[in-house]
Amino acid sequence: MSDVAPTTTPALRLAGLTRRYQSGESELLVLDAIDLTILPGEIVGLIGPSGSGKSSLLHAAGMLERPSDGEVSIEGHDGWGLNDEQRTAIRRNRIGFVYQFHHLLPEFDAIHNVALPALIAGRPRRESLVEAERLLGVMGLQHRVYHQPAQLSGGEQQRVAIARAMINRPALILADEPTGNLDPDTSTVVFAALSDLVRKEGAAALIATHNMELAKYMDRVMSLDHGKLVRRN
Repeated sequence: MSDVAPTTTPALRLAGLTRRYQSGESELLVLDAIDLTILPGEIVGLIGPSGSGKSSLLHAAGMLERPSDGEVSIEGHDGWGLNDEQRTAIRRNRIGFVYQFHHLLPEFDAIHNVALPALIAGRPRRESLVEAERLLGVMGLQHRVYHQPAQLSGGEQQRVAIARAMINRPALILADEPTGNLDPDTSTVVFAALSDLVRKEGAAALIATHNMELAKYMDRVMSLDHGKLVRRN
């Protein structure tokens, strides 16, 4: 469980979430009235074959893509009831994104890659760098703070990306195959670090993965089956 006292307000709530795509003259139903609630400190895994809609679900949950129907609520705020500026503020300050590829800026060292979202959000430079160094230490990278991405291993690069996602202390982490490019041993190390950090910071996480060996780090595992969300454990 998280080191932070839980609250009753869900970090993420999806209600009747539906996503349809037009495919020629036919309509493809990818997400079929999805309901999902994730509380602070909870880690939920999302599995399913390629093309099952995992990325569509994450994009809708992160308010990157408007669903065809249904509601997306972040900490009790109706995402699609907000204007563009308000949604941008929630994505910047309350949601952290982790992707399969780290997307680190090659010209910046680890600490500045991590601090960048905080600086963009307007936090003081010194405060941002102190927090970035703390997060890198939590991720076991205190000896790599001033290394550039090219000087880091694949697992270290992904741990930097995870620290970057946490820099603004988000309520929700959305991760799309965050260990998909790593070997099995490194994948386990990175995923353990991700889950530990999410719990310590009192965030919630929805993590899409193909690796069922990582299920032990999750509170629940859900699968997408023909557009429906089904609990697996």
